[in-house]
Amino acid sequence: MIQRIQSIYLFLAALVAAGLHFAIPVYSTAEGAPVYAVDHLELVALFFGSALLSLIALFLFKNRKLQFVLGRLNIILNFILLGVLVYQSQMLSGGAAAPEKGIGMLIPIISIVFIALANKAIKRDEDLVKSVDRLR
Repeated sequence: MIQRIQSIYLFLAALVAAGLHFAIPVYSTAEGAPVYAVDHLELVALFFGSALLSLIALFLFKNRKLQFVLGRLNIILNFILLGVLVYQSQMLSGGAAAPEKGIGMLIPIISIVFIALANKAIKRDEDLVKSVDRLR
């Protein structure tokens, strides 16, 4: 059933992962030039991998356990993406003293929040189905 709340959360996570990295700079160079995620192939691959996992989980609504597992894998992928973003921003000239990190580094965190909310709703549905099965 596509109309469940976890479907909305998964769609929002896919939308955030697939769309925001084009519009929001991840960090700025020492000269002040913004750097977008589309400038780095590995970041684009990780962002689209996260969006793809969210969309796959969205359409696996009949298999809640697999949907839950894909959500957890997506959270791990977003933590890896966040680590890569932090590593790349620290490798800039200036390192930790560089003033402009960019709001684009929050994109994986926003995606993690939406996926965690979706997993919570999936778990609630699974518990509801188990409780109904006990009554039969």
